[in-house]
Amino acid sequence: MLACALPQAARAADVVDIRRAYIEAADEGYRLAAVYDFDLNHGLTDAVQHGVPLYFTTQVEFTRPRWYWFDEKAIVAHQTARLQFNLLTREYYVTIVGSVRQTFPTLDEALFLIRRPSRWVVAPRGALKVGESYSVTLRMLLDPDYLPKPIQVNAFNNAEWRLASEKKSFSYKAE
Repeated sequence: MLACALPQAARAADVVDIRRAYIEAADEGYRLAAVYDFDLNHGLTDAVQHGVPLYFTTQVEFTRPRWYWFDEKAIVAHQTARLQFNLLTREYYVTIVGSVRQTFPTLDEALFLIRRPSRWVVAPRGALKVGESYSVTLRMLLDPDYLPKPIQVNAFNNAEWRLASEKKSFSYKAE
């Protein structure tokens, strides 16, 4: 009985679970609100605490079905958050690439911001046709493309460095 439970627990550590995701219309555009659930395994925690930055990328895609051709890709967007530990100050930093940077005293507090990011404007107003239904596909992953080259090789060959969600799809009717 115990042997059956161990592989499931080990697999759960390598998966990002999308707990909640929805789109909301705002004055500045369409915002993605999402909540992720994941833990860093020992190898990733050790890497961060030795100064290796980790990059978490959220990918979102809006498609509209067409009967006469392939589905129309209305919006394709991504946002990357960098998690980094400063060995001298003993602080964790989370930087939304191209945006804000916040400092945290513990890894759990830093991961909280990555697990529950602020609502991100994925598209400006007018990018979607009002009244049309769109299929929204969301994915979140530890992005190996941003890692230093020697670590990319290790990440490619090592399952400890693969942390990703399954694609989650839901419908959204543009407002």
